[in-house]
Amino acid sequence: MSLTLLYRGKNVRFSMQLTKLHWLSAVCAFALLSGLIVHLIASNKWQPNSEQYRVVSHVASAPNLIKDQKITALTIKLAELQSQVLRLNALGDRLADDANIPANEFNFSQLPVSGGPSSDTLPVNNKTLEQLFVEIEHFENKINYEEKQLQMLESLTFGHHIQNNAYLSGRPITKGWLSSYYGVRKDPFNGKPTLHKGVDFAGKENTAIIATAGGVVTWAGKRYGYGQLIEINHGDGLATRYGHNKNVLVSVGEVVNKGQEIARMGSTGRSTGPHVHYEILRNNKQIDPIKFVYRKGK
Repeated sequence: MSLTLLYRGKNVRFSMQLTKLHWLSAVCAFALLSGLIVHLIASNKWQPNSEQYRVVSHVASAPNLIKDQKITALTIKLAELQSQVLRLNALGDRLADDANIPANEFNFSQLPVSGGPSSDTLPVNNKTLEQLFVEIEHFENKINYEEKQLQMLESLTFGHHIQNNAYLSGRPITKGWLSSYYGVRKDPFNGKPTLHKGVDFAGKENTAIIATAGGVVTWAGKRYGYGQLIEINHGDGLATRYGHNKNVLVSVGEVVNKGQEIARMGSTGRSTGPHVHYEILRNNKQIDPIKFVYRKGK
């Protein structure tokens, strides 16, 4: 390469040539400068604290997070199933008790006795969480169905028990004798014919007075002519009255069962001696109790 210069009005011409070493030095300098620039750009773009790095980290941890959530849901589902099994055990205990089944025959708090000859152990299959969820759902549906069946059986059993309990029959005393019938009789105080609207059972003072059917107590206390009176509503328009008691053992609103002791025999009110005046009312009107007294209980 030649170069011409003007010096003091004269042209001075000389030539300068670039050697291969000069070109190699220039290329290395350019490469070094370029590498430095790329390094600075890359370090700013991919530094560990950058936003893009955090996004990649979150994406990488997403599968583990989903797995943890599934395990938590599976644990909650197992706890719910355990609660359902406890309810079924309690329901089974009640039904077994109502049916008078021996306690050692149906023990719902223990696993049933099992056994048999030794056999090869089946291999355990590695199931996914999704497969376990499906199996648990099927098991839950089966438990729900069996619980409904037991509840229906309990309802029928309880309804049958109530029906038998409300069946009006028998005498209102445990000991004593029938001393006066329903109908017209001579009044023991004035000697005039009067309608006796019940039957009398005499006995010793303090003899137990019992309910002849289950029901709700609607009166428990003094009432004119009856002395200490108890009245029980049995439903279907039927009610019973027990008069002249010495002591009343129940209160208004109390639910009583058939055969339950409700009072002690006395001679309160318009009475000549220890006895219970027993009435049966149908739709608030007294009827002859004698056919119910000799009626066979269920």
